Amino acid sequence: MDCDVLVIGAGLAGLVAAAEAVERGLRVTVVDQEGEQNLGGQAFWSLGGLFFVDSPEQRRMRIRDSRELAHQDWHGSAQFDRPEDHWPRLWAEAYLDFAAGEKRAWLHAQGMRWFPVVGWAERGGSLASGHGNSVPRFHVTWGTGPAVLAPFIRRVREAEAKGRLSFRFRHQVDRLMTKNGAVVGAEGSVLTADPVERGQKSSREAVGSFSISADAVVVTSGGIGGNHELVRRNWPVERLGVPPTTMVSGVPHHVDGRMLAIAQEANGSVINSDRMWHYAEGLRNWDPIWPNHGIRILPGPSSLWFDADGNRFAAPAMPGFDTLGTLKAIKATGHDYSWFILTKAIIKKEFALSGSEQNPDLTGKNIRLLLKRLGKNPPGPVQSFMDKGEDFVVRDNLDDLVAAMNGLTGEARLDAAHIRAQIEARDREVENAFSKDAQVTAIRGARGYLGDRLMRTAKPHRILDPKAGPLIAVRLNLLTRKTLGGLQTDLSARVLETSGKPVPGLYAAGEVAGFGGGGLHGYNALEGTFLGGCIFSGRVAGRSACA
Repeated sequence: MDCDVLVIGAGLAGLVAAAEAVERGLRVTVVDQEGEQNLGGQAFWSLGGLFFVDSPEQRRMRIRDSRELAHQDWHGSAQFDRPEDHWPRLWAEAYLDFAAGEKRAWLHAQGMRWFPVVGWAERGGSLASGHGNSVPRFHVTWGTGPAVLAPFIRRVREAEAKGRLSFRFRHQVDRLMTKNGAVVGAEGSVLTADPVERGQKSSREAVGSFSISADAVVVTSGGIGGNHELVRRNWPVERLGVPPTTMVSGVPHHVDGRMLAIAQEANGSVINSDRMWHYAEGLRNWDPIWPNHGIRILPGPSSLWFDADGNRFAAPAMPGFDTLGTLKAIKATGHDYSWFILTKAIIKKEFALSGSEQNPDLTGKNIRLLLKRLGKNPPGPVQSFMDKGEDFVVRDNLDDLVAAMNGLTGEARLDAAHIRAQIEARDREVENAFSKDAQVTAIRGARGYLGDRLMRTAKPHRILDPKAGPLIAVRLNLLTRKTLGGLQTDLSARVLETSGKPVPGLYAAGEVAGFGGGGLHGYNALEGTFLGGCIFSGRVAGRSACA
């Protein structure tokens, strides 16, 4: 054998698996179709959010969390309802034990730290037993995505220096090698060297071939979000409506899903391929890195959300509450876009942008820059989108704003009087400390949490109050992101055949395995669970390979 363990994919899950395998005395080779500049994969671009249960950060913010409450939220969101959800259910329980147990201490011991204010993402907005986080659980890593990767990059680089691990970049796997039903390695194409910057589209020109044999192969190749054809092919029409004609990409082009079909050819079972996690608050990046590059708004609860015809969405289709519920409501209108209407007072406090590159204060661990978020103006990256982004309209009055919105789309769908009537009705609701408007009630509920009141939720005010202006409209695009289904695995991360038997020698972790089991999130995610799912499943795979 050329190595004991062959890891396919040098993203977060692959690095964790490789680090854990090397620590157990195994010789590891890591291959990736991208160049060395992309080490760490998609996780590099993330905000670094991690899902912890009953953490010290939560307790300091007076948040009372528990394994029982997290279980209620997870299963209310997952809504497991299929026979093939057997292993995803077990993975969900194991992950909850990890998140409520050793996860934080294990990562802390490796040098990871977190921003002290815990974020409240994906709030649900329906019943206590339904979808959503009942309490804030989104812990932003100090240093964002690069800081999540740092401990594992350090560990694999140390192993590389000792000759226990080797990288083969620009190696694209085309086939898993099998012998007597067992996976014994991989072969494929060596791609030409390409000095493009991290995340940019690289060449697929082949200049050679390779073959690597191994006792165990761990697939950690990521999801399908960069392959819009594959997204549409797997789109859950019965749940979310017809596939979008137009989407922006929240992930680089190399997140292409190739290894799913390749693993299936080696008898691996793919389940829940119709379960996916895409966002409705996507912006076209004015300074794109990869093709069709989209950025997600991480909104506070105050922006008014309208469909393409100017009709306000009803709860729980509110900013930050129910991602797929809102996506379904948008698709039911027959359009692929929607609108936020808000004020400067809202945008400066409530708008954050997803991604390490959009948060230089957190990524650079720059406290002075971070404190500017408490100032009178929007954060620099948000202001740049307001000034340069094609999806933003800023005007001093509503008539001019609506006229510019119609001009932006060229469709003249919006009627200023209709929109004004809805905004004025909402504005009347903020005159009292109580309201029948679900969103106004939600805003006040959010401000009951210290973290939101300090940093994420504007004081309730009339949208048409000139003192809060100018008015801002944001066209929101559908943005591809995560794959919730994937290769079915048991609790040792062994890939299973359709019969339920393990494929000898084949393991999977990360997004290609639905973050564990073939879909431990079920139908919905609670946010902060994607990086953690890569870490947890990668750790399991690295410890199990060749056991």
